[in-house]
Amino acid sequence: MSAARVRRPSIRSLAIGLGLASLIGAAMATSVGAAPAGADRPEIMMKIHGGEAAGRGKPIRSVQLSYHGGVGGSGVVTGADKVYLIYWGSQWNGNDPSGEAAIEQDFFNHVGASSWNNSVTQYCQGVATGTVTCGTSGVHAPNPTNVLGGTWFDNGAAAPSRPTQTQLAAEAVKAAAHFGNTTAAVNKTVQYVITTATGNNASGFGTQYCAWHSSTSSTYGNIAYTNMPYMTDAGASCGANFNGLGLTAGITIVGGHEFAETETDIFPNGGWLDKNGAENADKCAWIGSGQGASASVSLNGKSFPVQSLWSNAFNGNKGGCVNTY
Repeated sequence: MSAARVRRPSIRSLAIGLGLASLIGAAMATSVGAAPAGADRPEIMMKIHGGEAAGRGKPIRSVQLSYHGGVGGSGVVTGADKVYLIYWGSQWNGNDPSGEAAIEQDFFNHVGASSWNNSVTQYCQGVATGTVTCGTSGVHAPNPTNVLGGTWFDNGAAAPSRPTQTQLAAEAVKAAAHFGNTTAAVNKTVQYVITTATGNNASGFGTQYCAWHSSTSSTYGNIAYTNMPYMTDAGASCGANFNGLGLTAGITIVGGHEFAETETDIFPNGGWLDKNGAENADKCAWIGSGQGASASVSLNGKSFPVQSLWSNAFNGNKGGCVNTY
């Protein structure tokens, strides 16, 4: 396995309180925080929650997503047919106070083929850069039934106490090897969610971001991965009881946010983004009321708290945030 080269996508985020409401809105498309030394910057992070998200409004929601032509000429921007969940480090051993591992696995066992996730199928690859409506053209993002490809408690040794982006990327490459995903063709449709244990999250979590997704190059091809911290460590800053949805709501609100973005922009930033750099979930993050408000939505017979996702097709192709499609 060669050393991973971390890509420099723009941090993708979901915004929270803590006096950082100014980070929400048009600034959603701006990178937040300094790039890790010696590594590339992750994407526009899922920023911390600023309550009603009143500052985000029109600058984000009124601009349609368009196709950005793929990464490195590959044309691959849609994928995530399979999600692999990695619980990194011996810090997980007997230490999951909020039951986050079970909630996360339950969510990914139900989200496939759901009406919530179906909005991603309107986006495609293999069309001209700048395309806004795919119609029957191109290869569309899938909404397969069985999303969860596997789980791995990589707990034989301690993970870094404050893992860097480079270390998170290396763990994703290690996971690809563990699951036998050792070709570029396979990894075009796979994402790896690196979930850190309570008290063991990367710097900036809960003050600058809730989660982010990125990609890294390897001998197994480009590897799409998500930095998924232990969400309840941040409390209300990352979704605890947002819209009255429960103390663990942030786990699936944030996890669903990064999952949907990876489906439509698997190797950032060659997929579907608006002119400000926001992806389909960025544009609908932390909506407290009205159209597209975060809610408990039935995913194949079981309800989970989720945020809405941007649909170019909504409202007569004017676009908007939807919980079903």
